[in-house]
Amino acid sequence: MPYRWSDPAPDGARALVLWPHRSLSPRGFVVFIAGSALLLSLPLLTQVGHSSLWVLLPFCLIPLAGVWYALQRNNRDRTIVEQLTIRPELARLVRRQSGRDQLEWQANPHWVRVTLHETGGPVPNYLTLRGNGREVEIGAFLSEEERVALERELHTALALAR
Repeated sequence: MPYRWSDPAPDGARALVLWPHRSLSPRGFVVFIAGSALLLSLPLLTQVGHSSLWVLLPFCLIPLAGVWYALQRNNRDRTIVEQLTIRPELARLVRRQSGRDQLEWQANPHWVRVTLHETGGPVPNYLTLRGNGREVEIGAFLSEEERVALERELHTALALAR
């Protein structure tokens, strides 16, 4: 699962770190781009030595550049990290995403309520934390099953902090 709980600290604090799935590793990115470049260049091999090579070359390079850009943009957009720290006196959620301001939320763990909205949210099994007069989402990038499992773990962690 794309989240990890830390071991409990001596003061009773626990931390949860969540991140989105990364289906394409850096090595996979290189292999995919190299394979795409090879396949796109095969038709050009028949035109080596002809002036038509220069006419066809942009039609091979532009799609390759587009795929490169799309994959890099997707990778940059997936650099989200959420960290929930639960201490006996404070629950604090911090969301970091490159190119955006850091978002923070905190509340007393005694009053924090975990809610799994099976329907009615932007995604099925929408998971939220409510406390200190605000309701914030957590793990929106997780799959439905992972949010259900996380909800049970959050109930347990908050019960231990109380």
